[in-house]
Amino acid sequence: MKQAAEEAARAELLLTEEAGFLEADEGEETSKISQHELARNVDITSAQKYFELKLDQFGPYRLDYTRNGRQLLIGGQKGHLASIDWVTKKLLFEINVMESIREVQWLHLETMLAVAQKKWLYIYDHQGTELHCVKTFNDVLKMEFLPYHFLLAASNSFGYLKYLDISVGKEIAGYQTKCGRLNVMTQNPYNAIVHMGHPNGTVTMWSPNMKEPLAKMICHPTAIRSVAIDSKGLYMATSGQDRILKIFDIRTYKPLQAYKIGLGASELSFSQRGLLAAAVGNVVEVYKDCCTSAVDKAYMTHRCTWPISDLKFCPFEDVIGLTHSKGFSSLLIPGAGEPNFDSLEANPYHSKRQRQQWEVKALLEKIQPELISLDPGKIGEMDKVTMEQRFKERREYLGFEEDRKGFVPKHRLKGRSSAGNRQHRKQKVADHLARQKIKASINKTEQKHNKDEDSEYTSALDRFKKK
Repeated sequence: MKQAAEEAARAELLLTEEAGFLEADEGEETSKISQHELARNVDITSAQKYFELKLDQFGPYRLDYTRNGRQLLIGGQKGHLASIDWVTKKLLFEINVMESIREVQWLHLETMLAVAQKKWLYIYDHQGTELHCVKTFNDVLKMEFLPYHFLLAASNSFGYLKYLDISVGKEIAGYQTKCGRLNVMTQNPYNAIVHMGHPNGTVTMWSPNMKEPLAKMICHPTAIRSVAIDSKGLYMATSGQDRILKIFDIRTYKPLQAYKIGLGASELSFSQRGLLAAAVGNVVEVYKDCCTSAVDKAYMTHRCTWPISDLKFCPFEDVIGLTHSKGFSSLLIPGAGEPNFDSLEANPYHSKRQRQQWEVKALLEKIQPELISLDPGKIGEMDKVTMEQRFKERREYLGFEEDRKGFVPKHRLKGRSSAGNRQHRKQKVADHLARQKIKASINKTEQKHNKDEDSEYTSALDRFKKK
């Protein structure tokens, strides 16, 4: 009996450690719903999305979802790399690269993926075959893929930010940020600007067109630990070593909310519907509507046995994936994913033919890197600066007035008055005059010849006659 009671207590303790709680206010009472209860009360399809992969040999792991949310990519620090169709639980490939893995990233489709290994950047296909080894990208710590530009942005431990165009396999830009180790990076899906977090508490915004940051924000007095941006590109969440989570409005660069977190958030992630997940040690906390209004507690919390190394929301699903040193966990988060998807943009159920057609169309519609700016709407606007304003600015810059001639418009003739038509008519007149002259000369010659024929016979002595 004593042994059975100990086993029951141990099982209850394990359930408490692994259970997540959804808190809801009901008057003065608060109900707590665990992940197990959620899985038991939802439909069978949704219940299968709550699972855990026990991988206790090659962790801690990093993860990434494809844009359509169908495939999962995990990479262990000790070389384990695997791709999974997590909906059907089908293993696509599993290899060991025999060196440490720092970051994994899907590219434009599930047929290509990038892995930042100990020394260089490697590109693999969907079967685990090595396609490329990019030796110019060394010691990479973080990666972000810009799907509409086909650019892979990578930052390394020496402070370099580089851009790789995967459609042609060429490095298009590379800058020394002079901000130390770059291990915090994310992208703004609205304008494709890369946001970097630095040890001095600032967040900088980078474009491949400029060697200097487009904007710099002082967010925390201490080092930045994580940065996340919502799907609409309106709000930015940052966490620092001061254990404070801040929400900023990117349009005005002003702070909106500030939350005190016990141990500080090491990882942040926004869902498609605006939920914010923060990894606090071995606990993941999910906040709802934390950008538009102040919240006093988490919408949902889940406690793991081991510290969380990475977390991301799955697109188009009410699921969040998190990794730790012992594997991967998939949790149910009601209201996280977008229920309606655009099949021409990201189709979770596309066929092989549809995927090929989408890839060709995406390559034809690829946006050039020169168009990346803070305000993408500026590209279509008209330049209203007049010529006089330009000369005034140039005069102020040079310090003297330039000797310039006034603009004299040239009268260009058209139709019968054009230069070509007039030249053609002149040539016709000249030819007509030449023909008349030739004709007159011929007539004169003929008249003289006829006159000679009509004259009487004369002898040589006629020249002595008096005229």
